Amino acid sequence: MTPLLPGTVVDGRPATLGVLGGGQLGRMFVHTAQALGYETVVLDPDPASPAGRVSHHFIQAGYTDADALGRLANLAHAVTTEFENVPADALAALARTRPVAPAAQAVAIAQDRIREKAHFARCAAASGVAPAPHAVIDGEAALAAVPDGLLPGVLKTARLGYDGKGQARVASRDALAAAWVRLGRVDCVLEQLLPLAAECSVIVARGRDGQVVSLPVQRNLHRGGILAVTEVHEGNMPPALASQAREATINIANELAYVGVLCVEYFVLQDGRLVVNEMAPRPHNSGHYSVDACDASQFELQARALAGLPLAPPRQHSAAVMLNLLGELWFGAAGAPRTPPWAEILALPGAHLHLYGKAEARPGRKMGHLTFTGASAEAVRANALRAAALLGIEPF
Repeated sequence: MTPLLPGTVVDGRPATLGVLGGGQLGRMFVHTAQALGYETVVLDPDPASPAGRVSHHFIQAGYTDADALGRLANLAHAVTTEFENVPADALAALARTRPVAPAAQAVAIAQDRIREKAHFARCAAASGVAPAPHAVIDGEAALAAVPDGLLPGVLKTARLGYDGKGQARVASRDALAAAWVRLGRVDCVLEQLLPLAAECSVIVARGRDGQVVSLPVQRNLHRGGILAVTEVHEGNMPPALASQAREATINIANELAYVGVLCVEYFVLQDGRLVVNEMAPRPHNSGHYSVDACDASQFELQARALAGLPLAPPRQHSAAVMLNLLGELWFGAAGAPRTPPWAEILALPGAHLHLYGKAEARPGRKMGHLTFTGASAEAVRANALRAAALLGIEPF
């Protein structure tokens, strides 16, 4: 692919990047692409999509609408996705006429935990980082054949689960059978429940030429299955473990011949071992800090990889702590709507507030994030903890 240079005219149109999906990840991608000098086009079924509201062009339609996909291909010179549940067939259809990154095959693997676990297991031979012990449950016979050693475990639907949805902890065979029925008897993966010490993630960008760059390893805290806090600073992870996670992620990307931004999440066990959990074929919530703490954010890396531009290794210039802002922060103790105390929070040193333009706050809905940056991890953590207290977020 000839690089699609920003600010140029191609086939009589300004160089334009397209994105399937209009949520906050698409919105941040659009802002970044526009800053680089590209025009943008978003396809999303939601008429009030955050990304659609800020893009040069917005196509309100479903992801399988053939006419809409044709309009997207006519407007965009290259297309990406902002979330993994865009139908892979839509990406494959676009790829017949336009460069698409990531490819449909990689997205299809990330959409299916069974295929994802199999890919991780294949990569483990080279990386030494395997997935948790697990079993595929695709029917009554597989349910009956589950090894006793996988209990207690976590039952996860093979498709469409995210942010803790489509999951159930089970401690016995009876609980496993009941949970499988509750989840609709769909294909699932049962993972052994492991003793965790920490969680982390790695974000890499890979170009069509095979060049790979990465952001620093992110240490993550989840609550209720949703990312709550990300810390990225010197000493957030043991150096040897961080290096192992980075190399394993690069291996996973290379084995997919991946193009674009990829995030892989890991468990750190109490005995120090690293276990690969899942991947997202897109920018990730845990990488949002990079907008304020790095000289190239995950969204700039996404735009560069899509357009075929050089992938300069990103440099983190500030310690960072990111807090997710969920919809419950917009309600008081009695459930009455409120505005969070932004004035007090923005008075704290190093505060960077990002709200996503969503019209309605709901509990568990990602409404924005708050990143604190500074010269030292101690100062950044202190200010982030002050903000958490003002917002009513549990300390970390």
